[in-house]
Amino acid sequence: MECSVFSTLRSPIGVSRTYIVQSVLHVLKKQKKKGSVSVSLIGDTRMRTLNKTYRGKDKTTDVLSFAMEEGMVMPGETDFGDMFISIAQIRRQANTHNVSFKEELTRMMVHGTLHLLGYDHMTKKEAAIMFPLQEKYVAQLYG
Repeated sequence: MECSVFSTLRSPIGVSRTYIVQSVLHVLKKQKKKGSVSVSLIGDTRMRTLNKTYRGKDKTTDVLSFAMEEGMVMPGETDFGDMFISIAQIRRQANTHNVSFKEELTRMMVHGTLHLLGYDHMTKKEAAIMFPLQEKYVAQLYG
């Protein structure tokens, strides 16, 4: 299992790359998945551009996950895809939800990783599966 972390931000975010890697790998391990994920820490401007381009929404968001399509992976490899996280949006959400930045970042890393593994929350049935699982992993990592 592998997790690569990239950042386009000028200042440190206050959470180590090691913690980010461990969080993503924790979800993969619990889901019994072996493969790689990339995480890019970005600002609002880049996130807004990605969200507008790929989702048609002209606003920033917390996390976007782009799962690797089947058939695009080399034999013997499993690349689950790429996750983009807006650190500025995570900070705002942490304040809004009255939780620490690290807890909200953990939640969004878990959320994004679950999306890469095929989970979704578009329907009530999907949300009833994904969100409890997300909070279970957040509690294991952050609690």
